[in-house]
Amino acid sequence: METNKSTLLQDEKKVKNWIVAISVIIPVAVAVLLFMPAKVNVGSDWVYFLPHLNAVINSAATIALLSGLYFIKQKNITYHKTSMSVAFVLGAIFLVSYVVYHGAAESTSFGGEGWIRPVYYVLLLTHIAFAAIALFPILFAYYYGYTDQREKHRKLVKFAYPIWLYVTITGVIVYLMISPYYLH
Repeated sequence: METNKSTLLQDEKKVKNWIVAISVIIPVAVAVLLFMPAKVNVGSDWVYFLPHLNAVINSAATIALLSGLYFIKQKNITYHKTSMSVAFVLGAIFLVSYVVYHGAAESTSFGGEGWIRPVYYVLLLTHIAFAAIALFPILFAYYYGYTDQREKHRKLVKFAYPIWLYVTITGVIVYLMISPYYLH
């Protein structure tokens, strides 16, 4: 019995180390991709479809997150887990698509003027800031939920869920605001 508990604790420590590493490496990699002087040549213009796809993915993730909240309020754990797993997978797909796009395409400048310009930049900057820190609590919350550590999951979700929801919603809003200025 003691050996199993020791093994479980060692496994959890490894998972936590991976979560911390991923939570640091991904935002750093995204920052490097955004600011690297030369973009990766992918051979065609297909990457210019990705921002549109990303908006659809973020919209679907928002729906999955809201469904997850609804189901947990109804005490339907099975559907809650399914909804949150869908949101998690959509987030992973979004991240890959986002990295590919920003590795291959130049960033688009916002062309709006007047009062909408500061609104756009406040949304963009808060979106970026929360997206950069979101991965850490999201991964831990998902891990605690997946491993049925409900008390730890509940405590962390109080912070992780609103951040995640804000990032998915503002991602779509920022996309809608900048989409008229895409070159392709």
